[in-house]
Amino acid sequence: MTKGRTIVEKIISSHCGQDVRAGDFAIVNVDMAMAHDSTAPRAIQAFLEYGENKIWDPSRFVLVLDHAVPCPNEQVSFLHAMMRHFAGEQEVRLFEGGEGICHQLMVEQGLVTPGEIVVGCDSHTCTYGALNAIAFGIGSTDMSGVMLTGQLWMKVPETLKISYYGSMAQGTYAKDLILYTIGQLGSDGADYLALHFAGETINAMDVSQRLTLCNMAIECGAKVGIMECDEKTEAYLAERTQKNYSPVFDDDNVEYKNTIEIAADSIVPQMASPHAVDNVCPVEELAGTEIHQVFVGTCTNGRLEDLRIAAAILRDKKVHPRCRLLVAPASRHVLVSALQEGIIETLVQAGAIIIPPGCGPCPGTHLGVPSDGEVVLSTANRNFKGRMGNNKANIYLASPATCAASAVKGRITDPRQFLE
Repeated sequence: MTKGRTIVEKIISSHCGQDVRAGDFAIVNVDMAMAHDSTAPRAIQAFLEYGENKIWDPSRFVLVLDHAVPCPNEQVSFLHAMMRHFAGEQEVRLFEGGEGICHQLMVEQGLVTPGEIVVGCDSHTCTYGALNAIAFGIGSTDMSGVMLTGQLWMKVPETLKISYYGSMAQGTYAKDLILYTIGQLGSDGADYLALHFAGETINAMDVSQRLTLCNMAIECGAKVGIMECDEKTEAYLAERTQKNYSPVFDDDNVEYKNTIEIAADSIVPQMASPHAVDNVCPVEELAGTEIHQVFVGTCTNGRLEDLRIAAAILRDKKVHPRCRLLVAPASRHVLVSALQEGIIETLVQAGAIIIPPGCGPCPGTHLGVPSDGEVVLSTANRNFKGRMGNNKANIYLASPATCAASAVKGRITDPRQFLE
């Protein structure tokens, strides 16, 4: 009996015109491509060296200004101007500064649908796998080739299926789930694998939380994160796109690289300590550690649902006087919705500093750079040394709930005491 095919094998086969299996190499047709202001300039320069006049398909390529907005200096303003000029010349879509983070915009604007292959000049492009698409990051030089031909070569990854069962306990969210998983797998535990997130816990999640899981697949070395399309996926897409799409599912007799089962109902709030994402332990083990800055935002946890969680804890409370709270909505749409719901007012009254939609302090480009020795608690996806702009600072990662609770106390705090 012929071995069944995984979602990943099926999607890649449909994009290269032949039946391929894990371990094969293929040249695939790309459905959408994206680059932002930290990576696009090099891709544009490489593309121009080819001497071609037009990219392969202007409707399938987008540029985003999100990593350094508003523009912090003259050098960056030159790069932004370069991108604006190229976008106008090539007639490609450009998301201006303040529109939001590239990964949020790609899903929010309906630019990704099930069964597609999407590439981006950013390692967290794997976020889009929550919509049943193959999505992964590539380098700027590889992107210049995609801009020219619309194609890319790749090796078909094997699939590691992770099934979660049970209902998540109060105070535990998708961020806790993925931090726990990365802690178990290690930073290289899924090297070049496709992480297939499945199980009753995933089925119960909204799309926002699913995006959080896939966003951090890269942090244990995975090539992509992937999920099946269900009614929640379809409802999310129905509000954002009119594109026709065909969901892709595993065959019944598929063979995975490995299968792991995780009891989600046994997981408590988690935290990653400096300077590695897989340096994970329960929040309660670090409770009491003094913090100086808290950041709620990023492509991992800057969506409306995340801001709601933080605001619910901060309502009628104040940020600790020796702690700073920075909040960056993931997009303009998220910001407007948060304004309409009163979330922004709650956060501001609590003492938060609201940053324009974008990556904010996460890459360390210009906003919220911590001082030497300061301890930062963030909803971001990475806590590497120097990640937020200072290699002498210490970054911890946690959920929006843990970050909000800790901002009130001025120390690492288990959020469950605010939710009882």
